[in-house]
Amino acid sequence: MQIFEKDGALLLQKEGQIIGQCRLLPTAQGAQITLLEVAPAWRRRGYGTYLLKEALRRTGAYDPKALRVHTAPWPHNEAELAFWQKQGFVPEAVPQPGACAPAAQNRPGWRLVRRRAPDYSAVQLSHEFVAGRLAAPALCVDATCGNGGDTEFLCRLCAQKGVPGWQVLAMDVQPRAVAATRARLDAAGFAEPQLRTVCASHADLLRYAAPGSADAVLFNFGWLPGAQHTVYSTAESSLPALDAALAALRPGGVLSAVLYSGKTIGSGEKQAVLAWLRALPLAQYTVLVCDFANWADTAPLPCFVLKK
Repeated sequence: MQIFEKDGALLLQKEGQIIGQCRLLPTAQGAQITLLEVAPAWRRRGYGTYLLKEALRRTGAYDPKALRVHTAPWPHNEAELAFWQKQGFVPEAVPQPGACAPAAQNRPGWRLVRRRAPDYSAVQLSHEFVAGRLAAPALCVDATCGNGGDTEFLCRLCAQKGVPGWQVLAMDVQPRAVAATRARLDAAGFAEPQLRTVCASHADLLRYAAPGSADAVLFNFGWLPGAQHTVYSTAESSLPALDAALAALRPGGVLSAVLYSGKTIGSGEKQAVLAWLRALPLAQYTVLVCDFANWADTAPLPCFVLKK
């Protein structure tokens, strides 16, 4: 059994014959499925589900990082409706400006829609939290710049707030990471003097940012996305880096740290940082550890420190 593409359709072949087809029109956020059929002799054996899942996979329906929308025509009967609903499709009136929605869902004017919202990530939470805390950031630090995602966020945040002379410091111990960050920020239109990149350990932060000068310091621990997983952060350098970040923060500043654990990196760094966070004196710091309660124990863990 195999699926191949021909003339804009996915064809399901078994035993030398075409037993099913799925026709779809790609859209900006997914696809419009215009036809899904399986030969009568091959129905109720799971081939329709197999073909539909492959069509959804090829058009990004299972992408956890993007909004995906797939539509299908209204089914002919209740059995077909149940089939589509098992794959996450629900009835929806076709939008028609100026017209009222149909009175019943079994009439023309309705379709089936499958929507998948992007998963809410620990990094996204950290960005929203930091953005909500900073009214007029002048200096922000990405202490583990990686491929530049946090750096770009900080640059856009500072530019949006409009503080004259703002600066973002991006640092990483890997030259590849610094180069990737520089290329990404160049493409985004950010350069010196607003953006400053250095190839150095985050433990050496105070060499590049004066004590009490930073509005925010971000850490995204773990390994460089897209690189070998044999190189990753450890508590040996991360704990001194966190100490340096607290010293670099001004009163009212915020430290954000996303912690990771798993088979490759273990949980040593994560547990060490959590112990460090819990030991911070309440008189000087407010500490938040944000647990995604229904995720796996190895899910990224966003943590925040507010300096008083």
